[in-house]
Amino acid sequence: MPKRILIGTVVSDKTDKTVTVLVERKVKHPLYGKIIRRSKKYHAHDADNAYKTGETVRIEETRPISKTKTWQVIERVQAGKGQAVEANLDVEA
Repeated sequence: MPKRILIGTVVSDKTDKTVTVLVERKVKHPLYGKIIRRSKKYHAHDADNAYKTGETVRIEETRPISKTKTWQVIERVQAGKGQAVEANLDVEA
């Protein structure tokens, strides 16, 4: 059976080696037909503590790592707003 892959936004990185990822999906209301947003939070394994709040990441289903963790972060899709970008500024007086 193939592993499920989801894309979401990191909403918390406070715990060690774990990030909380918010995944949103859009569904049609069964009676009224309006498109509504449904969201769910997943705990994903981040071994290097490399992902920060606000980043968009891709997570993959995996074996249970702990009681609540059954997902693992694969890669960063997009950096979050306000994230520092490494710059090489050599200023000479």
